[in-house]
Amino acid sequence: MSFGFASTADEVVAGIDLSGKRAVVTGGASGIGIPTARALASAGAEVTLAVRNTDAAQPFATEIGADVRRLDLADLASVEAFARDWDGPLHLLINNAGIMATPELRLSPEGFELQFATNHLGHFALAVGLHRALAQDGARIVSVSSRAHLRSPVVFDDVNFAFRDYQPFLGYGQSKTANVLFAVGASRRWAGDGIYANALMPGGIATNLQRHMDPDYIDRVVAAGEIQLKTPEQGAATSIYVATAPELEGVGGRYYEDCGESPVVDRRENQGVARYALDPENADRLWELSERAVGRHVTVG
Repeated sequence: MSFGFASTADEVVAGIDLSGKRAVVTGGASGIGIPTARALASAGAEVTLAVRNTDAAQPFATEIGADVRRLDLADLASVEAFARDWDGPLHLLINNAGIMATPELRLSPEGFELQFATNHLGHFALAVGLHRALAQDGARIVSVSSRAHLRSPVVFDDVNFAFRDYQPFLGYGQSKTANVLFAVGASRRWAGDGIYANALMPGGIATNLQRHMDPDYIDRVVAAGEIQLKTPEQGAATSIYVATAPELEGVGGRYYEDCGESPVVDRRENQGVARYALDPENADRLWELSERAVGRHVTVG
């Protein structure tokens, strides 16, 4: 069955049996994390919601029969603790949580621009910290990126805007490019362990992710036809497709939107994946930067 823009997570997962599989969904109690976690649980997966506020997440976790564990991606000590406490195999790691367009330059405790630290470095540290669990039975890693990656490559010489004037969407775009490059780098390094990572664009969805944005701007963009909004259930569909589609078994280092692989583009378009986001040399450079950034918190495998 083919899926597309309007497909929902429930439609994508229909007929798929995830019994015996264990899944972690970061940010699994808000935004598109909710229908993502619900769809995985409905297919029989044992789901863990990795969230900052465990009390707020508990009612939803109870509803779908999920576990809740604390995780603050901007705090590498929190990521280290989550990975250290995990026991047994992990089959699906859905790197879903993120922040967007923080209005002022803010740095993580380790001194990295907060969007880059949260959206990329936290998830990088989580994946490498869980590497042994992911390798036990083989696993898929789902890296939720964005069309915003087309706004900026990773500027390796100034990741933290020490030289450049900070611009919220350049910071966000850079972090979303890093999400794609992580999928490339992880698949190249870990395919021999049965671990494959892919990235995706979920679509434009009105969630709390946009809390720093001007609502009038969003209305103008939608009215101009620059983006067509999805429901959260539709927004979660591509995450579920990448996590569960049988045809993606053994496939990694790619980028998807609307439940299909995206074309590679060399200039900014309204869809597609930038060539620089799939470049293996960029992926290696990012991996080395990330290893240095998180090295004392996790053992990089």
